[in-house]
Amino acid sequence: MNIAYVTTYNALDIHNWSGLGYTIAKALEEQGNSIDYIGNLKKKASPILLAKSKLYKKVTGKSLDIDRHPQVVKGYSDQITSLLTSRNDIVFSPGTVPIALLKTKSPKVFYTDATFAGILNFYDKFQQLSQQAIDNGNYIEQLALDSSSLAIYSSDWAAQTAIDHYNADPSKIKVVPFGANIQTSRNLQTIKSIVRARSTKECHLLFLGVDWERKGGDVAIVVTRLLNEAGLKTTLHVAGVKNLPGSSMPDFVVDHGFISKATAEGRTKLDQLFTQSHFLILPTKADCTPVVFSEANSFGLPCITTDVGGINTTISDNINGKTFSLASSETEYADYIHRTFSDTVAYNQLALSSFNEYGSRLNWAVTGKKLTKLLSEL
Repeated sequence: MNIAYVTTYNALDIHNWSGLGYTIAKALEEQGNSIDYIGNLKKKASPILLAKSKLYKKVTGKSLDIDRHPQVVKGYSDQITSLLTSRNDIVFSPGTVPIALLKTKSPKVFYTDATFAGILNFYDKFQQLSQQAIDNGNYIEQLALDSSSLAIYSSDWAAQTAIDHYNADPSKIKVVPFGANIQTSRNLQTIKSIVRARSTKECHLLFLGVDWERKGGDVAIVVTRLLNEAGLKTTLHVAGVKNLPGSSMPDFVVDHGFISKATAEGRTKLDQLFTQSHFLILPTKADCTPVVFSEANSFGLPCITTDVGGINTTISDNINGKTFSLASSETEYADYIHRTFSDTVAYNQLALSSFNEYGSRLNWAVTGKKLTKLLSEL
């Protein structure tokens, strides 16, 4: 198929949207589809709207969220229309906003990790929206769902919010998990060697995320402290955070700083951390579908996290990690880690089944095949 691949940003820049815009496109290309990239769209907001937005924020402290304002979204659709060609079989976007108001004879499809209703009051930046912004957001989301032939989500949670909040037709709602934004040729034998090489005396936890507070960095520190107090020497490796909060960190914390996947040096460093660690720990307070879980699983690294958003579509308890409720105590985390780490047979089984989850469903080859099959049936 020839796919018009629509993004507001440059999809070929791996730094945009955690690299997902790039990897989704490449997954489609790997299945033999040809891609016409349509991106770098201009945000066409009138001077009056921009001034109103700025003043409203200053006076009320709330946002008008002009990214979802009909004027801006209509500007996106006009730009896309001028770039579509007769050879485009499908108009595909990793988001609802660019194509919500787009009118085209070709089927429209989007693939994303959340609905507007799902993330409203979920992430901090969506907790300070004006009523007009909320109304606009729901309006745009509804139009995208109503006018698209397929609405594909990365989790059951996101898919269900489309049905519950927008009365979407369940027959056109599909769930396809995200893959891992990481290049690998590791096979089962390689993973077995990696797992065997991990220390049986000292536990290494990896916290990987830019947003320290939202991702639960404070919880990770307490869990590591409890493990050390229980007699299990444990080190917490922190990567991705540019500036850790506080003047100093406990001795058991190693701060690796921000690591860029865009450099060979950065990728090598991340590989080392994934390889030597026993668990990825991410007690996140709000998340849709963190691709870091799939990446960790590609190294046979189980994930310790929370059951929020769409995480339980990626992580299955005692298969490729363990999820805890937001109300769970740090002691519950520590007890599980200590118990699993101390049982070498149980840990090895968990590590290998984590890699199996990556190999069977959490990689872009599998995702690309599923997406292509769904698109070909339109």
